[in-house]
Amino acid sequence: MIIALVQIPLDSPKRAHQLVIDQSLESTKIFHDVKGLRRKYYLNSDAGGGGIYEFATREDAEAWFHDGWADWMEGRFGVRPTLTLFDNPVVLDNVKGEVRVDGEPVVAPWLADAAE
Repeated sequence: MIIALVQIPLDSPKRAHQLVIDQSLESTKIFHDVKGLRRKYYLNSDAGGGGIYEFATREDAEAWFHDGWADWMEGRFGVRPTLTLFDNPVVLDNVKGEVRVDGEPVVAPWLADAAE
């Protein structure tokens, strides 16, 4: 799994909560059918906005974040975003109470310790 962190620096104050919701919901029309995109988290802070994207594979992420992507984003937001791709081999999901390694569930270490 690949995690992409996109940061869009903005010089203005933090965007209003409802504005972020409205803009984010509208943009789901773009992102709902991106190949390999499992989840997108919309971000808002005093430093700007951005997103965390969860892709199935590096190939899927690189296909979305192609050479023209940053130009497209700059056209939308007026500033050039930064992009960092991360390999994501381990996921702790406290909601589901599970740990996954390379996408497969494993015995949670806290449960394994209790069984010893």
